[in-house]
Amino acid sequence: MSIPSRVRLIDVGPRDGLQNEKTPVPAAVKIELVHRLQQAGLKEIEVTSYVSSKWVPQMADNHEVMSGITRQSGVAYSVLTPNLKGFEAAVLDQPDEIVVFGSASEAFSQRNINCSIAESIERFAPVVEAALAAGIRVRGAMSCTVGCPYEGDIAPERVAYLAGLLQGIGVQRVDVADTIGVGTPRKVQKALEATLQHFGIDEVSGHFHDTYGQALSNTLAALELGVWNFQSSVAGLGGCPYAKGATGNVATEDVVYMLQGMGIDTGIDLDRLIDAGAYISDFLGRKPNSRVAVALLNQRKH
Repeated sequence: MSIPSRVRLIDVGPRDGLQNEKTPVPAAVKIELVHRLQQAGLKEIEVTSYVSSKWVPQMADNHEVMSGITRQSGVAYSVLTPNLKGFEAAVLDQPDEIVVFGSASEAFSQRNINCSIAESIERFAPVVEAALAAGIRVRGAMSCTVGCPYEGDIAPERVAYLAGLLQGIGVQRVDVADTIGVGTPRKVQKALEATLQHFGIDEVSGHFHDTYGQALSNTLAALELGVWNFQSSVAGLGGCPYAKGATGNVATEDVVYMLQGMGIDTGIDLDRLIDAGAYISDFLGRKPNSRVAVALLNQRKH
């Protein structure tokens, strides 16, 4: 299959990127980050999650953030809802899409959400049903599709199994996530091919972490299969609290720079995107975790 001529990026920075930050990030800063991302041309933004504030205190302001956003026409705002209680709170804030999550690793599922893969699907089924009944789209995040911190390599058959379960409860599209960043191009392609047994090419996205510096290589490997949806995080924010040593999501700035260099349309203004990453990085008191952003910001100074 030829490489796509356009790519759609979902920026997960406001949710996945910030959820494990120790420094409390005020709702006003999160709202401004979302505004800057949509001004840069992002058409899909993962904003927040409706989880227990006991477990994820950073997301306790979900209602304030969602209700404070000035929504832009043509932009989709998604939120994470792990159970019916979370969905019932989220639906009041009118998200365009909700996200449920499952793991291709049994051990990771037990450590992360204290249940088996099959049990997690049973838990998500009523959430998916309620969302679809309310006219809200549903995305499934599939974690540990290449490797697991507890099990090691994950067989593609396990990925296909999870994809089939999610498809079976009505999930409309899925993210194939290399949660701990151990993937290499061929392994990532196998995980994607396994997912494509149950979902069409338009319903599959790549979600890569850069722990071993492979995220851009894995993005290119996915493009070679025809995948044209990807998730990334502005300034490379984020990581996985259950995966020791896992660094952040691949930086949106780095992905956009690569895609633009390949002549692939993203609809994103790289300069404005870099400004958005610099904004949140300045608040957190550190440089963006993006080589492209750091290099271009340094050029501006000279």
